[in-house]
Amino acid sequence: MRKDRRVSKMKGRISKIGSYAIASSMRDRHQQPCITCTTFNILAPIYKRLNREDPSCRESDYRAYWLARNHRILDLLLQERSSIICLQEFWVGNEELVNLYERRLGHAGYVLFKLGRTNNRGDGLLTAVRKDYFRVLNYREFLFNDCGDRVAQLLHVELSAPFSQSRNSDVRQEILIVNTHLLFPHDSSLSLVRLHQVYKILQDVESYQKENKLNPMPILLCGDWNGSKRGHIYKFLRSQGFVSSYDTAHQYTDADAHKWVSHLNHRGNICGVDFIWLLNPNRYRKLLKASWSEAVFDMFKYLLRRASLTEVDAFAFLKADNHGDYITYSCFCEALRQLNLIGHRHGLSVEETRELWVQVDRERNGVVDYKEFQQRRIWNPTGSEQSDESSNEVLDAGSKVFQEQTIGFSIKNAVLFPPEVEKGRWPENYFLSDHARLTVVFSPIRMPCSQSYPVYQTNI
Repeated sequence: MRKDRRVSKMKGRISKIGSYAIASSMRDRHQQPCITCTTFNILAPIYKRLNREDPSCRESDYRAYWLARNHRILDLLLQERSSIICLQEFWVGNEELVNLYERRLGHAGYVLFKLGRTNNRGDGLLTAVRKDYFRVLNYREFLFNDCGDRVAQLLHVELSAPFSQSRNSDVRQEILIVNTHLLFPHDSSLSLVRLHQVYKILQDVESYQKENKLNPMPILLCGDWNGSKRGHIYKFLRSQGFVSSYDTAHQYTDADAHKWVSHLNHRGNICGVDFIWLLNPNRYRKLLKASWSEAVFDMFKYLLRRASLTEVDAFAFLKADNHGDYITYSCFCEALRQLNLIGHRHGLSVEETRELWVQVDRERNGVVDYKEFQQRRIWNPTGSEQSDESSNEVLDAGSKVFQEQTIGFSIKNAVLFPPEVEKGRWPENYFLSDHARLTVVFSPIRMPCSQSYPVYQTNI
């Protein structure tokens, strides 16, 4: 009974702290309207363990447990009433739970989109947007068809009623919203799979924009990325101009990976893995393929250095048994195979491998000597490390490239619940999920944009 009271008190405290923080960010909404976005991995009952000594004992076998927990989740979501809600590990395989969310969110004025993972994994994604805030223009589903059976959702929406006072015929008020849940890094061999998943999302978003001849607009990437600020995915997205909304709101740098956490994983480790990424339409962007190559070379270099190889050792490893003092394409491929980057279903394709080699062999003579090795992408700092700042510069409003105005977002506030995680701690008496809930407050602002995305051509 005492434990129940403590849990109840904590829930109330979390709710009050979170609601106050969000409400305080929106007090001036009559002068500057805001939208809010929440991402939350709600821990599917089929994965929630009830007994550490018996891993087969799952919450899904106890209807009263999972039903009560999901009612509490919905209570908090509806109390907060975010404009956008992105949920992961949504139990799409249970009709009663699906109906519960559809009924309660539907009655609260949301339009819902759900997507299960491939191969009937049981869980998936749910994205809900408030009908009084948005008109849904289109909806797409992205299936990765990989070893994790992961998926993503894309919503193309237009801001509506609450922003009518700022509506102008020459200002588009559209947003692209993505919800996803990446594969858990069970071992280092899955790092490339996860990088591929993000690359596919960005390719699909880019294809959608080209297919529909869309001009630049804000893009929100929401979800459980199963990777921290120290990882390759974080660097990859930063190289494409995206910013972490939570870190921006709190003025954290890329090096501040220890300041907050959002997940207690099944190994007992705490880490920050839940993000709402923002790309504004006035940000410079590199070519996507260039960023992808940089990310793969970053991974390649990381694996070499993790093996404690010096520069000389790394060159010797790459040239293998070759009698000449140079690296050949076959040696390069063998090194990739030994590092587990090729040679299996989810490794680099032949085409991707060839493209990487072309970027290394700039002389086009089929070999890379030690001097080239030092100067090229394999060992030296890559473009993503050198040009994060440039990839996040904003376009000059006085530039001739501007053709029209569009809408973008400023980040007013961002809050994680429960509040302890904002200090890098995981509370012992938090049972709602093994993830924290992240809510970000955005303020729509007018900003100039060009007719097409400017890109940085990197010298490779």
